[in-house]
Amino acid sequence: MSTDTRIARVDARTLDVPLLAPFAIATGRVEHVHNVAVRVTLDGGAAGWGEVPWLPPVTAHDPPAILEAIAAIAPRLAGRDAAGWRARSAELAAWLPAAPEIRAGIEMALIDALTRAWDVPLFQFFGGAADTVTTDITIPLGSAAEAARLAAGYAARGFTTIKTKVGGVPGGGFAADRERLLAIRAAHPTCAFVLDANEGYTADEALALVRALSDAAIVPALFEQPVARDDWAGLARVTREAGVPVAADESCRSPADALRIARAGLAHVLNIKLAKSGVVGALEIAAIAHAAELGLMIGGMVETRIAMGFAAHFAAGVGGFDFVDLDTALLLADDPVTGGTIPDGAVYRLDAAMPGHGGALDWT
Repeated sequence: MSTDTRIARVDARTLDVPLLAPFAIATGRVEHVHNVAVRVTLDGGAAGWGEVPWLPPVTAHDPPAILEAIAAIAPRLAGRDAAGWRARSAELAAWLPAAPEIRAGIEMALIDALTRAWDVPLFQFFGGAADTVTTDITIPLGSAAEAARLAAGYAARGFTTIKTKVGGVPGGGFAADRERLLAIRAAHPTCAFVLDANEGYTADEALALVRALSDAAIVPALFEQPVARDDWAGLARVTREAGVPVAADESCRSPADALRIARAGLAHVLNIKLAKSGVVGALEIAAIAHAAELGLMIGGMVETRIAMGFAAHFAAGVGGFDFVDLDTALLLADDPVTGGTIPDGAVYRLDAAMPGHGGALDWT
């Protein structure tokens, strides 16, 4: 394949996929993926794919705004060398300072195209620390009976870690969360629990939930974002007092946030999502976590195998991720992606013979 790595064109189009069932979290409810796919084509012919999520209120730009921003950026990228991917990332940060999810989608497509031109799989490009990652599976907010049904099915499919959403049940409080968790435990007695409040609690409520679960002999493996993202005092308190590992997700949106958390001991684990910080920003957050001896988690928005596959390669290649939450592609009613990595149960097995992340979309 030609090694000409100059950017020939950048295209984008909507990526609409229904979910198998509504996905409810403390800050909202999703029934259908309305994302944007990005394709970067190089002069040598290689094409790479990225994805920009739309998940209100977590992300700020809807699909028309995303498409407009990419159309404006595309001519500025044309002719630049994808091999200078860090320089391209810095340019994107200057051009789109308030749109990390758009930058991330373009970065994904650019790096995917580059590694396909170089005939290198993404996980090796990012360091080759491993060639597999094992994901959890998420049970959204809902009834205890539905949670138990899902947990039993996931146990049969080999998932050993259940991530369940907590907080945000109208009128339910943490009592409803406790009931749901007990139902999951009964249906899947050996699972590890990751709790994700998505900012849904106060510090008092989060600590009360941990105590209530402890009384029921349930000790979470991780408690993710228990309080509002700017409630630094509350996050620090839960981290000090909960007696379980605490992850910063919404509170960790940039390398600057990661540094603040590390310096002040505000969390035990940093949750990296490429759409929060971009790919280069994610590498910087991982470096901060490694230097500060903090744990790492990789997650995502509600995305297809384009973004989930890229993130799996990222986590495997960089290494050191204690928690992997790359399951949303498994929750979709349709899979628009051809090629790429299809999880074997909970395990992403990355192919050393497949350049880039390997996935593609029908662009006809």
